[in-house]
Amino acid sequence: MTNILIAGVSGAIGHAIAEHYLSASEEVRIIGLCRNPGAVSFDESVKHRVQLLAWDAAGLPDGKGIQADIERVLTPEEGLDRVIYAAGFLHGQGMKPEKRLEDLNPQALSHAYAVNATGYAVLMQSIAPWLRHRRFKSVVAISAKVGSITDNGFGGWYAYRSSKAALNMLVRNFSIELPRKCKPIACVAVHPGTTLSPLSEPFSRSLAQLTVHEPADTARNIAGVIDGLTEDSNGTFLSWDGSELPW
Repeated sequence: MTNILIAGVSGAIGHAIAEHYLSASEEVRIIGLCRNPGAVSFDESVKHRVQLLAWDAAGLPDGKGIQADIERVLTPEEGLDRVIYAAGFLHGQGMKPEKRLEDLNPQALSHAYAVNATGYAVLMQSIAPWLRHRRFKSVVAISAKVGSITDNGFGGWYAYRSSKAALNMLVRNFSIELPRKCKPIACVAVHPGTTLSPLSEPFSRSLAQLTVHEPADTARNIAGVIDGLTEDSNGTFLSWDGSELPW
């Protein structure tokens, strides 16, 4: 059985990735983390292979709670084969991407860092015991091209850009440390491409000028990247088409 943990399984991309892997093989089991498991549903034919656990990327002071919850459905000895961090925050009530310095909002900055970066760090700390088996495993953080410092030529979107850049740095850090205890492993960041979702909905006018993917297409693209990972991929920032992006 291939054990896959998806953080943010209630989101458009996280849910589509779960559905993709569940339909691709009957030997896949999903552990899905999200704030409201009761709001997430899967087809009757596959839901027996899904365990949904309550988890809030922005609301956990430490990871002991989710660690205990995971242990109730999967022992560390069984191990995780893939970890996909698909939680993300771009806009919300009273919060939207900043166009200029005057738009900066401390609460929005703090929340973006909590969901896009801190939640990932705390989760990785919590699930480390599930990564110490000897099978190859992958740890994938769904990042964003706008988090690339090198690629930033437009400015703006302060909270989202900087929190995704922080996520990328965490990926690099983990790619250095995790192989010491969890080898063989590939820890990478992946840009999913622009996807039709509640995250992108407010920007529909701008999206008309871009290549936009349906969630199922994004899931297939990301799964293709994940399935092609090797130990040599460790520590890279990849686009949805498999090409490497600058940090």
